[in-house]
Amino acid sequence: MADAEEVKDGDRSASIANPPETAGRDTSRRSADALGPPARDEPARDEPARDEPARDEPARDEPARDGPARSNLDDPDSVAALRLSLLPGAGPKAIRRLLDRFGSPSGVLAASGPELARVERVGPRLIHAIRTAPHHVDAESIVAWCRKGGVAIVREGHRGYPTRLVDLDTPPPILFVRGEISAADELAVAIVGTRHPTPYGLRHAERLAFGLAKAGVTVISGLARGIDAASHEGALGARGRTIAVLGSGLGQIYPAEHAGLAETIGGSGAVVSEFPPEAKPRAGMFPRRNRVIAGLSLATLVIEAPDRSGSLITARLAGEQGRAVLALPGPVNSRASRGCHALIRDGATLVRSVDDVLEAIGPIGDSTEADFGIRDASAGVEGHTGEHGVRSGVELTLNDLERQVLHTIDTAATPIDQVIQRSGLPAHRVLATVSVLEMRHLVRRLSGQYIARI
Repeated sequence: MADAEEVKDGDRSASIANPPETAGRDTSRRSADALGPPARDEPARDEPARDEPARDEPARDEPARDGPARSNLDDPDSVAALRLSLLPGAGPKAIRRLLDRFGSPSGVLAASGPELARVERVGPRLIHAIRTAPHHVDAESIVAWCRKGGVAIVREGHRGYPTRLVDLDTPPPILFVRGEISAADELAVAIVGTRHPTPYGLRHAERLAFGLAKAGVTVISGLARGIDAASHEGALGARGRTIAVLGSGLGQIYPAEHAGLAETIGGSGAVVSEFPPEAKPRAGMFPRRNRVIAGLSLATLVIEAPDRSGSLITARLAGEQGRAVLALPGPVNSRASRGCHALIRDGATLVRSVDDVLEAIGPIGDSTEADFGIRDASAGVEGHTGEHGVRSGVELTLNDLERQVLHTIDTAATPIDQVIQRSGLPAHRVLATVSVLEMRHLVRRLSGQYIARI
């Protein structure tokens, strides 16, 4: 993602615009069988930019509740939730206190002025906004626009809302989603960087996104010019999943020339915004977008970021959320890589390859296996419980043979003969595969006849 974007201020009005026409760009993709994406040699178009610090927003703490995967657009309470979420001055903390007091969005909007005044830290301005909510937010028109454009409205606390966003101090109360956010998107890495990259940055952004997508990792970015666009295109080139998080409404794709790219992403991933469809991009909206990008991801990888870059905001937010922060080094005298070098100096993981990113993700755990249908190949093998499952992101890059052998090896000393017996493979093939697993740092040899899984 880019250096913090500077755009003209746009009113957050409730009038609904028609969906933008798709830009006439070539959205064809390379074959997934290709060894990798070709190099890109053209830097992104320049545009004015300035940095703006992320805004402090109130926190919201509530565990997810069961509910529909997508809001029922005919449900009065969903319409009330939409109206309440978009009211001027209604932050997540205030909304949570109001819901705790009145039980539902409809109950909040139906409350009297004196009743609202009894809620802690709800002042006269917010009370007036709630009492005159229909004049501030034309929720019915927004619902009609979403229905016409195939856009889902997903509410916090309901099934279908990304679970990782619940960990944010300020999770968006609602999300507008074109496409689909699936359970597999819990395994996601953000790739962000400057809007003014060098050919080096573009080439590696696309290469790393391609490799991550081939490994089954969802690539998340911000649809900006430069590194963001290259990352989305790399994932699409691998026929993988990618999610674009916008700093504008879905009806105001920014930059406009990426409307075609957004349409392609919506067909094989999702385009997401917390802003109403007609919201035009403003500088203060991009730090809010950055927190969502970081919140959706297990790790954030920064590729080319100058000293003052919006990508560094994303990296900082990822670190504050306990997520991994990674950076691609560049030439020591490259201005475009100064921010990346500073991140590495301060403890970010240096990335050279896709394997470095997957290792940084760390153990995936049992919940990942259940969510994504990852099956231990050794389950049901005689004398082996198959309890290990996927322990490291690197395992996602293994082929079927390597995975089959790996899952027959215990964390305790395991005789090579036992691995051969469990796998049912010829001895020479098992020995060759074990050597590969050693080089990938997934197993260690204890002696000539014993190995153990790391």
